[in-house]
Amino acid sequence: MNRIFLIIIYLLITATAFSQNPADYILKAKALIESGKTDEAVKIMTEAIAKMQDSRFYILRGDALTTAGRYEDAIKDYNTANNIEPASGDYGLARVYALSGEAGKSLNYLESSLKSKFRHGEKEVMLDPAFSGIENSPEWRKFWKTERYGIPESKIQELKYYISVGKISEAQEITSELEKDYPSDNLTLYAGALVNFSAGRYREVITTMTKLTTSEKNNSDYTVLLARAQMASGNPSGAILSYSKLIESGTPDAGLYLQRAECYRKTGEYEKAMKDISKYLDFYPQNKEALRIAGKTAAAMGDIPAGINYFTRNIELNPGDPECFIDRADSYFTARAWELAAKDYGMALDLKPDISDAWLNKGIALASMGKTNDACFDLRKAYSLGNKKATTLISKYCIH
Repeated sequence: MNRIFLIIIYLLITATAFSQNPADYILKAKALIESGKTDEAVKIMTEAIAKMQDSRFYILRGDALTTAGRYEDAIKDYNTANNIEPASGDYGLARVYALSGEAGKSLNYLESSLKSKFRHGEKEVMLDPAFSGIENSPEWRKFWKTERYGIPESKIQELKYYISVGKISEAQEITSELEKDYPSDNLTLYAGALVNFSAGRYREVITTMTKLTTSEKNNSDYTVLLARAQMASGNPSGAILSYSKLIESGTPDAGLYLQRAECYRKTGEYEKAMKDISKYLDFYPQNKEALRIAGKTAAAMGDIPAGINYFTRNIELNPGDPECFIDRADSYFTARAWELAAKDYGMALDLKPDISDAWLNKGIALASMGKTNDACFDLRKAYSLGNKKATTLISKYCIH
């Protein structure tokens, strides 16, 4: 009787854990596909499918199978996804048929996908390497003679490009065009918010995006921009609420955990931050930014050794990045481990000699070790690079 009771409890716990975190399977599979571990991704999705019939699981397994070159199996999964939720697997079918060289079938499914709620953005489609084999076909050229995206949608992609390369005036021109021709379109408001964000006008962005996220509650792009503006305006608590909304809705984006972790770090909620970072590192254990945030969070919690371990891992993965050495050096510096700090600052400066704070801190570490002559060289170097903090220290150690 007790054994049966324990089995029931175990099954209930397992089912509850899964029902609460179906996105975890998706995030894990995405990470495995990105790292080329398609067999593991197939296995993860097969486990998920055994627990729940979700079109997303079949699509992701189809993606893994496509990457592995198992096109027939992928087609079966995409079709199953379509049976669960019509058109959900059409983009996958378009990709796999393009990879098979069947342009006609590929474009039929692509057209169906673009007419559905699962449509992909123009830039994403155009840059998708799966279609490279049919891009020069007459079918492909004929397909794109018909306008597939509305003008506001296409203009948003153009605007994002201009912002990414720092051409803000060109982006502003696009916004002005949209405001003239499509004044009541949500994408016009979004365009203005993107330009305002790039210009540091965060309050205006928050006002606009609060309105847009109310009218389009499931638009993750809108909520992400709102969260970024909240964080940039000095309101990490507000950003936490926005990121949490996306995470709790099941948005399959592991980056949300990393972004929320940084917000928690700003609010001093270090345990919550570390929980989110650990979640992200489960999916991307070699991510430089995540390891860096983990190290800084551990150090802020007072666990300097744990922080140093994260920074050491980052150095092992990125031996040519001076910032990774500086992160560990700063921890040694805080712990007054002067020799180790000076060594790491030196490694960073070997890679990038113009980091004035590294020269300054290396000088302080050397002075603390009694190596005054070496310290004075570094302090003067920091001063020559414009670091005014070195002035008092030079007077203290180097003028006799």
